[in-house]
Amino acid sequence: MRKLLNTLYITRQEAYLSLDGENVVMLMQGKEAARLPLSNIESIVCMNYPGCSPALMGKCAKEQIGLCFVSPSGRFLARVTGPVKGNVFLRKQQAEIFTDTEKQTVLIRNLITAKLKNTRSLLMRSRRDYPETDEDGTLSHCIDILCENQKKLLHEKDTDILRGLEGQSAKAYFEVFDSLFTQQKEDFALIRRTKRPPLDCTNAMLSFLYTICTNDIASALECVGLDPYVGLFHTLRPGRASLACDIMEEFRALVERLVITLVNLKIVQKSDFDKQISGAVWLNDNGRKKVITAWQNKKNDCIKHPFMKEKVPIGLYPYVQANLLAKYVRGEIEEYPNLIWG
Repeated sequence: MRKLLNTLYITRQEAYLSLDGENVVMLMQGKEAARLPLSNIESIVCMNYPGCSPALMGKCAKEQIGLCFVSPSGRFLARVTGPVKGNVFLRKQQAEIFTDTEKQTVLIRNLITAKLKNTRSLLMRSRRDYPETDEDGTLSHCIDILCENQKKLLHEKDTDILRGLEGQSAKAYFEVFDSLFTQQKEDFALIRRTKRPPLDCTNAMLSFLYTICTNDIASALECVGLDPYVGLFHTLRPGRASLACDIMEEFRALVERLVITLVNLKIVQKSDFDKQISGAVWLNDNGRKKVITAWQNKKNDCIKHPFMKEKVPIGLYPYVQANLLAKYVRGEIEEYPNLIWG
């Protein structure tokens, strides 16, 4: 049970929520484990199996307290709403802001800047911890490219040029990505980033984790009432959660760092992948199990959130960012604070 930005998160899978007067009560094996007054709660996100009582659902609907249900794996399930669906107005504001050329440009610029900062930090950390990864200087050269492109982003107002700088940076980054592997270098060699389908083990693992994390973010956006399909940086496409893909740019370095760890510690090996006749490479059942376990363990790690200034489980980071974006859209904060990993 964790309260962040006036949102209550129920992360204990065996917990059950009930209503006692004006309080929400968390029960564990029939016994009260915690309680909080509903008066200072804006929404509740349940990641537990037992769920909550009908009385609490009715109270939340009456008081317009958002009540969302998310599977323990992070998939959005449902939202309880009362007669007034306030998220309609939030989504209207979202559409207005995201189509405002000036605001759109600032949001895209800040998003790409955050991505480049996170990518650069990952490379610099690897170079510091394992100097041998930069024996030929390619890592340092890529870091210089990212640094130079960050400077170019500062005053650029053309969104096509902003996208071009992002693409150039991503290309330079993935050209050196497999040099960060200190083990199993031959088995996890990456020539270029391939998505549909992935053509090597590294691309298969990256695509798998990107998808899982994007789904987590889409669930978080649904929970705060934002439309995950109306984005900024990624173009609108039927069936694609464009806004979730946008926010995912802030989380890519987290995924990539985990992939590097899995390879270097030999937790994942070549035998965890299957190659199809078409050339596509996918994680097999055993490989998926290893990667999902590592991802779930990673989500339990608590680190200090740069904006909140308090330790937060990584698994709640998508919800914090979604909440902050919703506050920006509603005009409660002047600027959306992009996520910069330390």
